[in-house]
Amino acid sequence: MSEAGGRGCGSPVPQRAPWSLVAATAAICLVSATSVWTVGAEPMSREEKQKLGNQVLEMFDHAYGNYMEHAYPADELMPLTCRGRVRGQEPSRGDVDDALGKFSLTLIDSLDTLVVLNKTKEFEDAVRKVLRDVNLDNDVVVSVFETNIRVLGGLLGGHSLAIMLKEKGEHMQWYNDELLQMAKQLGYKLLPAFNTTSGLPYPRINLKFGIRKPEARTGTETDTCTACAGTLILEFAALSRFTGATIFEEYARKALDFLWEKRQRSSNLVGVTINIHTGDWVRKDSGVGAGIDSYYEYLLKAYVLLGDDSFLERFNTHYDAIMRYISQPPLLLDVHIHKPMLNARTWMDALLAFFPGLQVLKGDIRPAIETHEMLYQVIKKHNFLPEAFTTDFRVHWAQHPLRPEFAESTYFLYKATGDPYYLEVGKTLIENLNKYARVPCGFAAMKDVRTGSHEDRMDSFFLAEMFKYLYLLFADKEDIIFDIEDYIFTTEAHLLPLWLSTTNQSISKKNTTSEYTELDDSNFDWTCPNTQILFPNDPLYAQSIREPLKNVVDKSCPRGIIRVEESFRSGAKPPLRARDFMATNPEHLEILKKMGAASSIDAEDGLRFMQEMIELSSQQQKEQQLPPRAVQIVSHPFFGRVVLTAGPAQFGLDLSKHKETRGFVASSKPYNGCSELTNPEAVMGKIALIQRGQCMFAEKARNIQNAGAIGGIVIDDNEGSSSDTAPLFQMAGDGKDTDDIKIPMLFLFSKEGSIILDAIREYEEVEVLLSDKAKDRDPEMENEEQPSSENDSQNQSAEQISSSSQEVDLVDQESSEENSLNSHPESLSPADMDNAASISPSEQTSNPTENHETTNLNGECTDLDNQLQEQSETEEDSNPNVSWGKKVQPIDSILADWNEDIEAFEMMEKDEL
Repeated sequence: MSEAGGRGCGSPVPQRAPWSLVAATAAICLVSATSVWTVGAEPMSREEKQKLGNQVLEMFDHAYGNYMEHAYPADELMPLTCRGRVRGQEPSRGDVDDALGKFSLTLIDSLDTLVVLNKTKEFEDAVRKVLRDVNLDNDVVVSVFETNIRVLGGLLGGHSLAIMLKEKGEHMQWYNDELLQMAKQLGYKLLPAFNTTSGLPYPRINLKFGIRKPEARTGTETDTCTACAGTLILEFAALSRFTGATIFEEYARKALDFLWEKRQRSSNLVGVTINIHTGDWVRKDSGVGAGIDSYYEYLLKAYVLLGDDSFLERFNTHYDAIMRYISQPPLLLDVHIHKPMLNARTWMDALLAFFPGLQVLKGDIRPAIETHEMLYQVIKKHNFLPEAFTTDFRVHWAQHPLRPEFAESTYFLYKATGDPYYLEVGKTLIENLNKYARVPCGFAAMKDVRTGSHEDRMDSFFLAEMFKYLYLLFADKEDIIFDIEDYIFTTEAHLLPLWLSTTNQSISKKNTTSEYTELDDSNFDWTCPNTQILFPNDPLYAQSIREPLKNVVDKSCPRGIIRVEESFRSGAKPPLRARDFMATNPEHLEILKKMGAASSIDAEDGLRFMQEMIELSSQQQKEQQLPPRAVQIVSHPFFGRVVLTAGPAQFGLDLSKHKETRGFVASSKPYNGCSELTNPEAVMGKIALIQRGQCMFAEKARNIQNAGAIGGIVIDDNEGSSSDTAPLFQMAGDGKDTDDIKIPMLFLFSKEGSIILDAIREYEEVEVLLSDKAKDRDPEMENEEQPSSENDSQNQSAEQISSSSQEVDLVDQESSEENSLNSHPESLSPADMDNAASISPSEQTSNPTENHETTNLNGECTDLDNQLQEQSETEEDSNPNVSWGKKVQPIDSILADWNEDIEAFEMMEKDEL
C-alpha cells in the first residue's frame, strides 16, 4: 500500500499523494463502508461465496485449458471449431484483427490472472512459455492501443507479480526481469507511432518495420480515437518507472497534454476522433462509451499511480461536464461538444458499462448505482448486454463478445458498498455465461443476443478481465495470496504496483491544467470520502436508489427520463417526440409551427424532432425485413450448445408467432427439392435439408411438405458462403399465393449448413430445433453432459466438434458498423466510428414481437402501436378534414426539408469552428 494507505477517512491527502481512492479496489474508506450494509440485507454465506469462487476457477480452467490445448501459440481460441485464430489464415474481420500480432496474445493477457486465481504453478509455466516462444518482431500491422493495453500491459502485469512472488521466496526464484526486458523491447517498437507534429500516436504500426516505410503498409492514417491516444499513460509510465527510461512516460504525457489542450473550451468535453496531425476534431460527439471511455479512466488512474495533481484536475473538470451534459440518470447519452444540450444519438453502447466502476473510484456512488442497475435490467432482459441498445432498451446492435465491463463495475460497487445484492448480480453473470456462452472448447461470444447464436471467437480480454473481476467479487482477503490493494488495475485489468509512484520520478510535473482554464476549487476533492456522507446511516441506501429502476426496462418506457420528469415538475409539457407525432393532431401541428421560432429551447426540440423523424422513417422501412431465426442442434453431443443463425422466409409458418419446430433432419432426394421427392419415407415427420438453386424457394417448400416434412432448411449452394461475411438472407415467395405452405422454412449459408451435414456423417441421427430464438438447454442433458473434471470437459464432444464445426455467427445488414465495437472496449478505428455515427438506431431492427411502448401523462406505459392505431381511427372518423393549413404535406417532402435544415445546422457548426 502507498504511504497514504494508513490515513483515516476524511484525513486530508497531500497534493503529491500517489492515490485518490485506493487504486482500483474502490478505496480503503469505501471498503470500510461494507459494515453499513449488514443490516437489512441478506448476506451471502461464506460457503456459497466459496462455491461461486470455485465455479469461477473451473470456468477459467475450461477457457484457458482449451486455449492452451487447441490454440496456443496462436493469439486467440476459436471455441466453436476448436482451433487457434492465426492472422492471415482466417477470413479478415477488419479492424478487430488489429489486436492480433502473432505474439500469443491470450497467454500474455492471462499472466496476472493466473496469480490472482492462485495458480502460481501455471503462472510459472506460462512465463517460461512466453520467454521461450513469443516473438515481438513479426511483420504484422497491429493496433497501437490494443498492443499497449493487452501485450505491454500483460507483460508489465506479469512482471509485477513475478517479482512479488520472487520476494515471497516460494516461486519464480529463477526470474531475472525477463518479462520487463520484453516489455521494454515492445515499448521501443511502439515509439515510432508517436512521430507526429501533435504527439498523438498513429493508430497502427508494423512491429517489424515501424511507420511509413513501404514494407510497413501503414502510416497513412490521419485520424485516431481519443481513447486510442489517451490510454497509454499507465503502461508507458510504469515502463519508465520500472526501467528508468523516461522516454515512454514523456511521450504518453505529451499525447495527454495535447488532448487536454484540444478539448472544447465552453463544454470541457472531447470528441470521439481527432486528426493526429492538425488536432481538429473529426467526430464531434462526446460520451463515456466507445472511442473515449478509457481516456477518462486513465486521467483518474494516472493521478492514483503517479501522484500528479494535473491529472486529477483534468479528470474532475471533464467529470463535471459529463454529469452536467451526458448524464441523464440512469442513462448516459452522447451529446455534441459544441452544443452539449443536444443529444447526438438515441442509443448507448455496451462499453459505457465501465463508468459506474469509475464513479466508485471518484466517490460518486449514487449515479453509479443508478446506471449499474439500469444495465443489469437490460442484461436480465437479454441475458447479456447487447453491443448497443436504445433509450427504450431495445436492441440496436445485437452482438455480445463476452465483455467484462459490467462485471468490473459490479466488483467495484460491491467493494464500495458491501451490499450482497451485487454478489447476486455476479452469480447471475456466472449462470448466464455457463448457460448460454459455454461450449465444449471454451466460451463463445454471442453474435445475436436475441436468437442466442454464437460467434467463433473468445477474445483475450475475456480471460484477462472477466474471470479476474468475478473471482475477486466472491473472494475474501485470505483467498488471495497477495494484497490486491497494493496495485492499480489498468483498463485491461492488469496489475501495476502503487510503489511506482515514488520510483524514478525524473519526469517534470509541470501543471499545465491551469494554463487553459479557471478551475473551481470546490470541484476537487483532496480527501478520502467520508462514508457517512456517501452512505447516510441507511442500510437500505443502495436499495432505495435501485428500487425505482426495477421496472424501467421491462416497461420499456422511452424518452430521456430525467429531462421529461423535470419538464413535468415545472408544469411544462414534454417536448413532442417523433414517435408520438400524428399528422391529424392539430396540437402537434401547432407545436411544429413553433419549433425554431419561439426560443432556443424550441429550436433544440425542433432539431431533435427532425432527427428522430428521419430515424423513424428509416425504421419503418427496415421493419419490413424479418429478424433472424435460430437453428439449434439439440442432439448428442451438442445438447443445444451450438446455435446457427438462420435467415427467415416470407412464407410458411412464422416461428415468432408459433411454437418452435423440433425434429431430426434428413436430406431430400433430389437434393435441390425442385421436383417430387423420391425418398418421402426418409423425410416423413422430419426436417428436410435441401440445396438452394434451380427453382423457387416456395416450390422447394411445397415439395418437401407434400412428402410429409415438418420443416425445411435450405442450404446455400455457394460453397464457402457464411453469415460471417454476408448479410442476413431472407427467402422470398414466388409471387403467387403461398398460404398453402404451412411448414417453417429457414436458410443457412454454406459454412453453417456444413455443420449439420458433418454432424449427420459423424452421428447419423441429428436433431435440431427451429425457432425465433435459441431455447434453454434441457437440464437433464446438462446433467448428462456436465464434466466431472476439467479433462472430461475436453473429451469426446470437443474433439468431435473440432473436426466438423465451422464459424457460427450473425452478420446482418450493418455488419461493418457492428464490427466497430467488436474488439476491446475502446478499440474503434476512426473509419469504423464514422460508420457507426451514421447508423440510426433503426438500422438493427428489434424483434417485432416486442411492444412499442410510450408513456402517457399519468406516467403509465402503454402500447404505442395500439394507441396510435386507435387514436388515428378515432380522429379520422371524428374530424377527417383536420390538416395543417387545410393541406396535408407529404412526409417525403417534410423529410427533405428537414434534411436541408440539418445540413444547414452542420454548416453553421463548421462556421463556428
